[in-house]
Amino acid sequence: MRRQLAALFLFCVIDTLGFGILIPLVPYMANRFGVAPQFITPVLGSYSLCQLFAAPVWGRLSDRYGRRPILMSSLAGACVSYVLLGLATNIWWLLVSRMLAGLMAGNIAAAFAYASDVSRPEKRAATLGLIGAAIGLGFTLGPPVGGLLAGRDAASATFVPPAVAATMLSLVAIGLVRFVLPESHTPELRPPPAEQARRGVWRLLRERPRLAYLAVATLAVTYSQAILESIFAIWALHRYGLGPLAVGFLLFGVALPALVMQGGVVRVLVPRMGETRLAVYGVLAYVAGLLALSAASSLGVTIGALVLCGIGLGAYNPSAFALASKQSRGHDRGAVVGAYVASGSLARVLGPFTSGALFEHLGSAAPFLVGACVTLQAAWLVRRSAGPTRAAD
Repeated sequence: MRRQLAALFLFCVIDTLGFGILIPLVPYMANRFGVAPQFITPVLGSYSLCQLFAAPVWGRLSDRYGRRPILMSSLAGACVSYVLLGLATNIWWLLVSRMLAGLMAGNIAAAFAYASDVSRPEKRAATLGLIGAAIGLGFTLGPPVGGLLAGRDAASATFVPPAVAATMLSLVAIGLVRFVLPESHTPELRPPPAEQARRGVWRLLRERPRLAYLAVATLAVTYSQAILESIFAIWALHRYGLGPLAVGFLLFGVALPALVMQGGVVRVLVPRMGETRLAVYGVLAYVAGLLALSAASSLGVTIGALVLCGIGLGAYNPSAFALASKQSRGHDRGAVVGAYVASGSLARVLGPFTSGALFEHLGSAAPFLVGACVTLQAAWLVRRSAGPTRAAD
């Protein structure tokens, strides 16, 4: 199991590093094409709109055919999307590249399902925290690397080197899955065809209300996270005149504390506090960070607010994911993970599609204030989901 987790950890770092490189760049690309803020953020939301429909399908396919084929197929599609992004000369090519990337985004759901496959129930929160830390490490390093490759100045930034780097990293990740990572979901563990055919996102959520509460809670948290990620570069450009390099390093302020939480602190806190309480505290810390960010008038306050947001996300995400995974029955873990991830995908559609309009029409603080109000509801939803699980691990 240790060898499998080590290989999976490395895969997640490489994969999300490639994706994270592009996070601070897309808003600048759209801005260069002459697109207004309320139309820039929906380009980011198009990725999640496509992922919303694709993630449950990838989850069911991973239950049927195994985790490795899904990991490699989705990464191959991601490579194509990065090439298109590097070649984009107008907003439409940028939109196509983001939509293709969203349709092929089955790798993270499959990676979490893989981690659940190879971990014991009592160790699952720690294992998922480890994988979350790997993803966090990729996102931690990605934005500053992308900023370094693109350049300091917003007007002269070049986006081809970051796209090439993201493509090469995805190819390395495909090779890692192909030659190092063994299959975790062997044929004897896969559900019969009749069981595969009848499952769907809405049916799973109706049958397992605790999963539904957690999915809605994660929708609320991820909605505000998507607002933060989609509007922050625009906000920083207007507030401080910052370019890709500075924005990449500021986003490091969210990713690094989340990485520390998921990579080590969660392992210590879960046995003492339990997943439910830790998830609730994570929500409250994240809300406090958003409120501080909405009132920030200096870079020092901005950095402190981003760090607080990162701590909250680092506490919430692995805890909530562990609670959701307990609603699976072993053979349908991919479908459960796909349904849970779909809630986050919906939030990542809603966040970018609203953040630009909020920024444009209600002021620069409005996206963060709205995100805080929505996210606060997640604390009650997580508490509501507490109790014995309905499904056996």
